Amino acid sequence: MSERIDLAALPQDFLWGTATAAYQIEGAVAEDGRAPSIWDTFSHTPGKIANDDNGDVACDHYHRWREDIALMRQLGVNAYRLSVAWPRVIPGGTGAVNPKGLAFYDELVDALLAAEITPTVTLYHWDLPQALQDRGGWPERDTALAFAEYAAVVADRLGDRVKLWATLNEPSCSSWIGHLEGKMAPGWTDLTAAVRTSYHLLLGHGLATRAIRAAVPDAQVGIVNNLSTVYAATDRPEDQEAARRHDGHVNRWWLDPVHGRGFPADMREVYGVELPEQQGDLETIAAPLDWLGLNYYFPAYVADDPEGPAPRVRSVRREDVPRTGMDWEIDASGIETLLLRLTEEYGARKIYVTENGSAFPDVVRPDGSIDDPERQDYLEGHLAACASAVRKGAPLAGYFAWSLLDNFEWAYGYDKRFGLVHVDYRTQVRTIKGSGRRYADIVRVHRGQARRAA
Repeated sequence: MSERIDLAALPQDFLWGTATAAYQIEGAVAEDGRAPSIWDTFSHTPGKIANDDNGDVACDHYHRWREDIALMRQLGVNAYRLSVAWPRVIPGGTGAVNPKGLAFYDELVDALLAAEITPTVTLYHWDLPQALQDRGGWPERDTALAFAEYAAVVADRLGDRVKLWATLNEPSCSSWIGHLEGKMAPGWTDLTAAVRTSYHLLLGHGLATRAIRAAVPDAQVGIVNNLSTVYAATDRPEDQEAARRHDGHVNRWWLDPVHGRGFPADMREVYGVELPEQQGDLETIAAPLDWLGLNYYFPAYVADDPEGPAPRVRSVRREDVPRTGMDWEIDASGIETLLLRLTEEYGARKIYVTENGSAFPDVVRPDGSIDDPERQDYLEGHLAACASAVRKGAPLAGYFAWSLLDNFEWAYGYDKRFGLVHVDYRTQVRTIKGSGRRYADIVRVHRGQARRAA
């Protein structure tokens, strides 16, 4: 069942993990001192979320985390990527720390380690405290400073046990989808605010990196970006240039600054927005990384859209190609292309695939089981591409399947299911899907090979 995957190519100490995000699974949004985030506000705004769903309960992980760790044990994974909810730890965004909020993550980390599962902590997965949004949010520099203070608090509490840290998850989504397209919290459609947000998110990353290392000298710090392979829809020069702009928008804008190259000059011209730069910022943003996180889901095919908003491109939907339940094109070769690009163009020394997965309409059989061959095929194809990239020199050190659980899928609500584990949202019963069993088998085979090779 793992014949497609050259598991021998992967390092013996490879991290096999799953990933989640706080707002998508925790629930308990008003318990033990947690304050609202921008996603609480956005999801309770009529018309913003499919079916007017919200994350008030989600997977009830806040109360069921022991059961969820037991599921990880059944999957055989040795790593878990979680995010900490800023409004649970510092409800006001700055100032007073909520002891019950920190205690939740303290206990969770201890239990993961007891289960021989390495915790990988993401500090920001989009749930900005509403109190900070009310003071201007990410378009304001003060939010980056507040993020560094929050990072210091969490690192000081967990850093004696947590060594793998991610500052931000997918800042492109926070900036472009949240502030330019209006499809995610806070729901703005303002180019200037979006560009300022992008700048302050990366500044916050640099400041938080410094704060984590001050608290945890042996920390391994990275940033997680959602990247796409980009192709022009036609050979027309206009579409070729549109592809260049789109690559700048979704890839280079996020990779260049953290690698000391500054913000791409061509994209600064495209946006036409003055960056809120202060002396020393670019050096802070380019704090040396211990690893890069790659989230990959689909390729992008684009065409020129001269009358459209920046970056003046439109997506082109190709027909007769396989797609997920999100209507995203399936192209496993893209993850290999990106792993090699990060290695060759950006000199990455260590890479984790921090998210990769697929949504499909799962069918629960009368006996309660869920067979999901499409998701299994997606998983195997992308893992095979990862192994191929390693053979070609990519320093891939781990893979985190998205997602451990079906969960609140942002603007899609509960309609889209990415989990290796099915969740019945009415009863909260968890059931490992066929893809979860397949993943467990792949992990088991690789570990057996690693033991024999040791």
